[in-house]
Order: sequence, then C-alpha cells, then structure tokens
Amino acid sequence: MRIGAIEAGGTKFVCGIGNSQGEIEDQISFPTERPELTLPKVIQYFQDTKVEAIGIGSFGPIDLRPDSTTYGYVTTTPKPGWSNFDMLGTLREAFRVPFGWDTDVNAAALGEVTWGAAQGLSSCIYYTIGTGVGVGVYAEGRLIHGLVHPEGGHILMRRHPDDPFAGGCPYHGDCLEGMAAGPAIEARWGVKGHELPADHIAWEIEAFYIAQSITSAILFNSPQRIILGGGVMQQSQLFPLIRKAVQANLNGYINSSAILEHIDDYIVPPGLGQQAGLCGALALGLAARDRALA
Repeated sequence: MRIGAIEAGGTKFVCGIGNSQGEIEDQISFPTERPELTLPKVIQYFQDTKVEAIGIGSFGPIDLRPDSTTYGYVTTTPKPGWSNFDMLGTLREAFRVPFGWDTDVNAAALGEVTWGAAQGLSSCIYYTIGTGVGVGVYAEGRLIHGLVHPEGGHILMRRHPDDPFAGGCPYHGDCLEGMAAGPAIEARWGVKGHELPADHIAWEIEAFYIAQSITSAILFNSPQRIILGGGVMQQSQLFPLIRKAVQANLNGYINSSAILEHIDDYIVPPGLGQQAGLCGALALGLAARDRALA
C-alpha cells in the first residue's frame, strides 16, 4: 500500500509517500511560493507513483466544511497568492484518488495519536511554534472542527510585565502568535532565536506566553497530553520553563497527578519529531482510503 502525504506549510511544502505502518518511504521538500509555482511541483512529485490516497495537512485558515462552496480552499491567509485558493480542488483534478484534508496542526495531532507521543489516548493538543503558531485538537477520538477549526495561535495574551514588545500579528498584534512565534522573537531581540543563549531572558518571556496558552487549554479542553513542536521548541531549555510556569498558573487547582507529579510526561515534544506533520498527513490519507472502501 502506498499513500501520499503533503505537509503544506507556510514556509515549505513537504511531500512524501508512506505505508500503513506510518513509515515514510520517500519524501521531498521545497519552499512555499505562490500556488502557480508550488502546486505543479507537488503534482510532478506524485505523478506515476500509483498512490491509493493522498492526505493534506495545510497551513490555514482553510475551509473544512464539505457542504461549503469553498470546501478545500485556503481562506484568509495573508500569504501572497494563497488567499481564497482552491488547493484541494486543484489536486483533485490531477489525481482521481480519495483525499484527506485538514489543518497542518490537526494532522500533526492525528499523527501523534496514531504513531507518536499520544498513542493510546483519546485526546491531545498539538502546538507548533515556529514561523507562526498553530494548535491542533484531538478530543473524544476525533479531530475537532466546528465553525472553522481551532485557531489557538491567535488567542489574546496577558502581557509579561517585562516585555515592551508590541506584538507582530497583522490581525491581532499581541496574540500568542504575535508574541511567541519565531519572527516575534527576532523582532524583539534583533537576532533569531537559535542565536540567543539558553539563559537569556527571552526564554522566560517565551515560556510565559506559551504556558499561559497551555493553562487555558488544560482548563478548557482537559487534554490527556500536550505536545509542543515546531522550530522554536527545538530550544530544549523551554520545556522545563513552560512546565514550571503551567504548574504555577494552575496553582494546584487541577488535582491530577499528570500535572502535579508527572508533568514531564504530560507536556512533551513530538514522538515523531520533525516528521509529525508529514506522518499526520499520511494518517489523513489512510483514513480517506478507508472511508472510500467502506
């Protein structure tokens, strides 16, 4: 069995071919340019591969409502050329196979549930903190959709008392993405995050915002695990800072050993590492194939 997988990120596209065990057998990546330059590369990669289905985990916002006239579209993104672009329809014209379609972070959450750090659990929340901030939610055994889909990267923040940075989000200024994404770190300190020392105050401020969001997620969604991925989270010193701040925020209110005693096993990096998004797209493709065969 060969299943296609597309991790359609705002910075780069990663395309791969995998199997039902979650093994990626081949993959390629290229920068995300305008659709007319990017999609032909995707189509060329999958041409003649005989994949049985393709899963797409896409940057957003996207339309996930099958009864909508714009189902399969990227919607209000500020990324040039992609706003109101029919990504799913373009690929369906090229390949007559079942497609799975969801956000990149929902896909990553599904990948972690299927093969990674949330195996055996009925709920988890996946954060990607990098060029932007996205949040995927898996609850009661399914990915969460609704009016649109979770957009947890844009929740509003209580500001750190020592942080004068105005925020970098073009829509909301000082939302989570505006304060904690990679570009916000660079704008605030004048260098990229990986150039800052591990003991720089930048990481305490970063942990403050991420922990604030996680605290809200725990109180509102009660997930069985929190998974933190993305380029910013490659700074391993963030994990203990975030865990400590979450415990302080909750102040013993959530009477669970996962929080009080085992938080190192509750707030964790992706079990699939950098492949969480691509493996999640593979899982979307497998589910699409199974639905088509049912």
